[in-house]
Amino acid sequence: MTFGERIQSDQPVLVDFFAEWCGPCKTMAPILQDVKRKVGDSVSIIKVDIDKNQQVAAQYQITSVPTLILFKKGSVKWRHSGLVAPGDLTRILEQNR
Repeated sequence: MTFGERIQSDQPVLVDFFAEWCGPCKTMAPILQDVKRKVGDSVSIIKVDIDKNQQVAAQYQITSVPTLILFKKGSVKWRHSGLVAPGDLTRILEQNR
């Protein structure tokens, strides 16, 4: 399944644009795991390495990492660059189910 097909889902899809060399991205990883446990299968969470997927990163104008984008049916519902607290992220995902 392509990236474009994944974000067209009726189910919200949270995309974590990251890079291996990014310190804050490493901090974001356990936060995403914690949030996934709280929201379960109601939201899909995928990670996109900007160095390995430069075309997708350019398409969404990713200029800093981590950048989180929440898609639903292909539309951007929320976007944030930088770290997000687990409670805030959980709330945002629940509001966009």
